[in-house]
Amino acid sequence: MITITELAGEKLGEMLAAEENDQMFLRVGVKEGGCSGFSYGMGFDDEEQEGDTLLDVNGLKVAVDAESSKYLRGLVIDYKEAAMSGGFTIENPNATATCGCGSSFRTATAAGNPAADPC
Repeated sequence: MITITELAGEKLGEMLAAEENDQMFLRVGVKEGGCSGFSYGMGFDDEEQEGDTLLDVNGLKVAVDAESSKYLRGLVIDYKEAAMSGGFTIENPNATATCGCGSSFRTATAAGNPAADPC
């Protein structure tokens, strides 16, 4: 369902180790909002929720809630290094439109609820 590149996996592993809680895992999701209709959510959690799909992606435990999973099939999470910074990037094959900042999207079958304010 989700691919995490080697570099992104390394960065996430470093961040998880810094949390000093061996129960932490990565949670990836989608919520309505953002410039294009849906916004990505990615963070650490230590509690599984009813309906979560639990994945093992390159040794990382990843949780996706039931509602988000239909928008995230085939998602690729990468980490890009830049001259002055670096950050996670998301490539979503389900997105038919994205905003300029890349943090929101819509699909061919769902427009979400776009926010009036820009990214």
